[in-house]
Amino acid sequence: MEQQFKAKAITENDSGSLRFLYKNSIGRLILKGLIQPPMTKVAGAYLNSSFSKRMIPRFIKQNNLQMDEYEPMTYRSFNHFFMREIKPKARLLSQDELSLGAPCDGKVTVYPINKKQTFKVKNSEYDLAELLDNTSLAEEWQGGCAVIFRLTPDDYHHYYFIDEGTISQHQKIAGVFHTVQPIAVHNEPVFSRNAREVTVIETKNFGKIAQIEVGALMVGKIKNVKESGNCQRFEKKGWFEFGGSTVILLFQKNQVRIDSELYSNTENNLETIVKFGQVFGRKMGGMHE
Repeated sequence: MEQQFKAKAITENDSGSLRFLYKNSIGRLILKGLIQPPMTKVAGAYLNSSFSKRMIPRFIKQNNLQMDEYEPMTYRSFNHFFMREIKPKARLLSQDELSLGAPCDGKVTVYPINKKQTFKVKNSEYDLAELLDNTSLAEEWQGGCAVIFRLTPDDYHHYYFIDEGTISQHQKIAGVFHTVQPIAVHNEPVFSRNAREVTVIETKNFGKIAQIEVGALMVGKIKNVKESGNCQRFEKKGWFEFGGSTVILLFQKNQVRIDSELYSNTENNLETIVKFGQVFGRKMGGMHE
């Protein structure tokens, strides 16, 4: 593959408040309350109110948002703004069905899944049985890979199906709401502790996959619009409300070949920046591999 990606260093140089919450013993006591669902609901109520509109101009400036990519409209609240729709031509969608197109915007890392059905992100080891809340299901991804898309405030927060297929299982798993910033992900198994939704899909081209949406600090809702039936390539699957969050794709062994640049970036402590629809791999054994 000749495609070149932009990348950014993975650092824990987060805000002082996050360092206090995750690296200080007193901060961790406070954190226990902040990550509980009731606190997220309180924040969500404000972000859904008209009073929150005043946050929009500063948010656009701070995150250098390219608003010409989005449909122009008047926003009722900050959350309404956060869930804004992108213009159809703002993202390039490959028509080659053997290519893997990103389900969303995000900063990507890739990890092999070992024989124990685990993968390791810095100091945190993720057990698929816990992530999926299903031990027997986890065994099906032994030897495969996990592709993690970390969405940040500058990203488009809608996500899509990556292939034509049939949804065989959908599950909502209750949990808390840790941030998905590196300082948390590297020190806590947040993907297995946060509220999340797991969709298992029998795809046409990439075998059986799992697509997992993970809630995060101040994200009150994961909104999936289709939880059963058939799906199409690049059909909308859902969206997140305010905050950074994460989409995880699990691929089984010998089904896909992820671009080697994503693996090397991950090994070199870099996240690969991708946009929705951008090609990041191919069906293994497919033409033009």
